[in-house]
Amino acid sequence: MQDKIQHNYFYQQPVAEVWAFLTESELIAQWLMPNDFKAAVGHEFQFHTRPMPNFGFDGTIYCKVLEIVPMQKLVYSWKGGPEPGVINLDTVVTWELQEKGNGTALSLLHSGFSANQAMIFGIMTEGWLKNITKIADLLNAPAS
Repeated sequence: MQDKIQHNYFYQQPVAEVWAFLTESELIAQWLMPNDFKAAVGHEFQFHTRPMPNFGFDGTIYCKVLEIVPMQKLVYSWKGGPEPGVINLDTVVTWELQEKGNGTALSLLHSGFSANQAMIFGIMTEGWLKNITKIADLLNAPAS
């Protein structure tokens, strides 16, 4: 089993517009999950979704911002488990953006999976691809 998820995506929009979807709590909630994210190194935040007890997941993802290079890179921890205080998933998410022509190349690296996490790895591999595609849909939606 691999220990990291990697996805690359190209958006027709400038870096600043894509960056906003990675760093503004309200926009993150539109494509990923409700959260209390703040773009500040050291900020601890959570994502919330439905619990999946069969997968040892209580529905809360515990995160901490580890690195920010504005408009280029965002790194945060991604931890979860079957109940508060019990962590059995301890990984790191790294987003990198690069201006390419008339748009933005986005790279996602979610690393740190262990061999016994094959099922959650598969679910998250598909989930991340679906979610970064949602960003494109939101960016391309007509302004209301």
